Amino acid sequence: MTAMLEGPKTMETGDAVVALGGHREAWQAKLVRRLGLTDLVIVAASVLVAQVWKFGFHADAASTGPLSMNYQSLGAAITIVWWLGLTIGGARDPRLLGDGTAEYVRIARISFVVFGVIAVVSLLFKWDLSRGYLAIAFPLGVVGLLIGRKVWRLALHRSRRDGHALTHSLVVGRPASAVRISRNFEASPASGHRVVGVLDPQGTGPAGSITTAAGEVPVFHDTASLLDAAVSVNADSVIVASAEALGADGLRELAWQLNAAGVELMVSPHLVDVAGTRMHLRPLGNEPYIHLAEPQYAAAGQWPKRLLDALGSGTLLLLCSPILLVTAAAIVLTSRGGVFYRQERIGLDGRTFGMIKFRSMRADADAQLKQLMAEHAGGDVALFKIADDPRVTTVGRFIRRFSIDELPQLINVFKGDMSLVGPRPQRDHEVALYDHVAHRRLTVRPGMTGLWQVSGRSDLSWEDAIRLDNYYVENWSLMGDLIILSRTVRAVLRSDGAY
Repeated sequence: MTAMLEGPKTMETGDAVVALGGHREAWQAKLVRRLGLTDLVIVAASVLVAQVWKFGFHADAASTGPLSMNYQSLGAAITIVWWLGLTIGGARDPRLLGDGTAEYVRIARISFVVFGVIAVVSLLFKWDLSRGYLAIAFPLGVVGLLIGRKVWRLALHRSRRDGHALTHSLVVGRPASAVRISRNFEASPASGHRVVGVLDPQGTGPAGSITTAAGEVPVFHDTASLLDAAVSVNADSVIVASAEALGADGLRELAWQLNAAGVELMVSPHLVDVAGTRMHLRPLGNEPYIHLAEPQYAAAGQWPKRLLDALGSGTLLLLCSPILLVTAAAIVLTSRGGVFYRQERIGLDGRTFGMIKFRSMRADADAQLKQLMAEHAGGDVALFKIADDPRVTTVGRFIRRFSIDELPQLINVFKGDMSLVGPRPQRDHEVALYDHVAHRRLTVRPGMTGLWQVSGRSDLSWEDAIRLDNYYVENWSLMGDLIILSRTVRAVLRSDGAY
């Protein structure tokens, strides 16, 4: 090993164990304590509100039966049982905090179990509890807990974007894998991970460094001193990107060492752009296997999504009718030409349809397109847009900034040509550039919004736009659509990438 590792090598094993994982465990323990206090306050407050709502401030209100007690004592008991249920059930497991929906799902599931147990106990012991009391306390508490977690999650994300509460990771694998993993982490700072070193089992020669998205990080080659390498870069976790280089025995031994040192161990399955909901661990024989569920594009065409589209677009058309009328009047009064702009786009299964938008450009805009493309030949022809397009009118610039020009597409959604959420509908010359992978985005209805909208809009490259659309097609879920719709509102209000 190089001189860089000489210091850690002289450390005793016990000291090394103490040194590793301490940074991560410190901020995690602080967050878990704060979550525990927040959960206790929310649960107690929901139970108190239920009591006051149902019985007022009367202390003599009581349940009947063998376990008869006043509702103040009952509220205290429910608060303790509920809070202990969240604790024992792992609702504050550090591995769930900060990302994904597992944290929220676990809170809801534990709460259902707690109140299910209360219902069973009251039935067995003929304990006559007020159903109205429980009907208020339960949903109020669950909603409060979920909101509390969301608030803490936003605070954690803000802290991570500022460079705090991060997990420092040592990647075991080829430098190219470390660069890819680092790029993913830096693109999603809320994930809270940062690559601080690489151990390349297949590397030769002296140790050096590589440039990742997080900057220069050291590269080691000696797998026998992996723990020393982790100590030297102060790693809180080890990510194995090349499990075959260590072998089954080596990986098992590594797990024992890192567990004793308080360091997380993660193994990358090399499944890029696959949602976690499609991956399931299945034990077969003596080995665990990752079962990869089939792509979800077929489900994206079934009736739940179509029902959401029809009800959503119809409701939004009614709610937005004043905006539609004012915008139409402004376009007519400020420039020559029609109110709407209809353009042929490619939709489901390659079928063409007329996509409707408010006209935001001069009436002769299409005639000037070739000239503009020639002047801006350095741009991305597949997604041709320029930030200061001279064809855009004054009203058009405003309605584009807040995506008002796209509201008439609700008519396309209501008719079934489009969906509220889906891949962006593109023109025939753009579809002509598709390879066999890009063609997968045509297996679902195009959408008014999608991952492209909440991930940069017009600032995205062609490759990124195709990758996001294909991710949506392969990993579709109804909950995912609802999340994208909520994120779209924020993206529109910020006007990121809109021009």
